[in-house]
Amino acid sequence: QVQLVESGGGLVQAGGSLRLSCAASGRTFSRNFLGVGWFRQAPGLEREFVATINWNGGTTYYGDSVKGRFTISRDNAKNTVYLQMNSLKPEDAAVYYCAARAAAGASTVGSDYGYWGQGAQVAVSS
Repeated sequence: QVQLVESGGGLVQAGGSLRLSCAASGRTFSRNFLGVGWFRQAPGLEREFVATINWNGGTTYYGDSVKGRFTISRDNAKNTVYLQMNSLKPEDAAVYYCAARAAAGASTVGSDYGYWGQGAQVAVSS
């Protein structure tokens, strides 16, 4: 089992930055070769893929709406994955979820992930 806890959410002005963290406990990210993804869901909308990273950080993918503004990274020694969000827009406001999968690769598909955090709220004021 893997437990995931997101942190770093909050309220920021448009154009600002936030960094979300996803800390794992139970099984470690690196020892168990876990790919990790970030997804988000705004009220009334479907869950949206944001970013994903493979087990050693060598492969990353981003959703079209965040490319060039968000960066996913990981520190396996700390069992933590990060999502650096720059140039935030009001449309980025959502609950952001960290997810881990029992496989080494990155994936843009939510159903590939078996472990999910509780979510972190991000609000962006215009």
